[in-house]
Amino acid sequence: MSFQPHFDFVEELRWRGLLHDAMPGTHEMLNTEQVTGYVGFDPTADSLHIGNLVPIMQLVHFQRAGHKPIALVGGATGMVGDPSGKSDERKLLDIATIEHNIACQKKQLQKFIDFGDAGNQAKMVNNYDWFKNWSFLDFIRDVGKHITVSYMMGKDSVRNRLEAGGISFTEFSYQLVQGYDFMHLYKHEGCKLQMGGSDQWGNITTGTELIRRMAGGEGYALTAPLITKSDGTKFGKSEGGNVWLDPAKTSPYKFYQFWLNVADEDAIRFIKIYSLKGKEEIEALIASHVGQEHLRLLQKELAAEMTVRVHSEGDLAMALKATQIFFGNGSAEDLKALDEATLAAAAEGMERFEVSREVLVSGVNVLELLAGQTQIFPSKSEARKMLQANGFAFNKDKYTDIEGVIDTQMLMHNRYLIAQKGKKQYFLIEVK
Repeated sequence: MSFQPHFDFVEELRWRGLLHDAMPGTHEMLNTEQVTGYVGFDPTADSLHIGNLVPIMQLVHFQRAGHKPIALVGGATGMVGDPSGKSDERKLLDIATIEHNIACQKKQLQKFIDFGDAGNQAKMVNNYDWFKNWSFLDFIRDVGKHITVSYMMGKDSVRNRLEAGGISFTEFSYQLVQGYDFMHLYKHEGCKLQMGGSDQWGNITTGTELIRRMAGGEGYALTAPLITKSDGTKFGKSEGGNVWLDPAKTSPYKFYQFWLNVADEDAIRFIKIYSLKGKEEIEALIASHVGQEHLRLLQKELAAEMTVRVHSEGDLAMALKATQIFFGNGSAEDLKALDEATLAAAAEGMERFEVSREVLVSGVNVLELLAGQTQIFPSKSEARKMLQANGFAFNKDKYTDIEGVIDTQMLMHNRYLIAQKGKKQYFLIEVK
């Protein structure tokens, strides 16, 4: 019985902007047989970040089309370091750190890919399992002899590093190690396809070359473009660095805000790349967005979908509530309902003041707090004027009593006090 994919995988990637290149024959193979394909993930951190979402989406659509995905975590290659796209030598990690990182990444991948008992369930493998007992001499004899130095020197990742000042033998050999991963999976898992970013083309084709020379077989390659923003900078980082999938590293609120604040022209590309919505729904959303960009319809849809998929419905609700509080017309009750993590994340961009707990335990006059203990106002007279003009609030509640005493009973989570001047100027008072 011939295989019928649920949809044309390559065409799906093409309209989504997720197709950069594919080896001849790849498209035909994917439409005529169930294919096992893999993507490799580098365990250099204990969390994936949104820069990893493109290879994740390759696996997601691959599985949705009816094919069998393998997520390879590079316990061995992580000890070497991939020079692709890097101008400096990577820091080498010890085995214990790599194992910890792999365990954390696997939990995150399970949110996207079905590792259950479906007919095309995903599989996770660690290349350290087949490299750990292999001696250096055996490897260069059995694998290294099949690839010439001139072939390896021709790769962009190697040539660019040589032009930039040099490359170590460790990183020079990386393409052999990754290439053998493909060969191993071809032999033991029937894997015929490797996917990745366009910067991985050289490493992937080294794998197809090893499959041809060592096994007399044929492997295939498919890559996605490297995603950049409209200003030409690399997608996936905020001012604070990577946007992580781990809520302890990037809070759900900040994660939501990242997607909410993408540029209008980027939103049109990104919703195709990262959303699981179908073509008709996405095209309808884009049509609604064009001409009404100020409403940020695409950004809101994308931010909501990604926050739920990476975190949860509850985290989205908190992120929406925090956004409404500080950028909309949220109430004092809404603010007090925020959990501590969301409140702390939402307050990160605010000017922050620390006050000793003893000051609030004893109780402090409001004017002294605002113009003495903190510098929210330059003087007590200016603080008095704004309070009397009904232009000030604590925790979204209007505050007008210039004789008032502020104590620990007003603190949220026994730690925070949000001061508000006018409509949009917020300050965080943290009690320590």
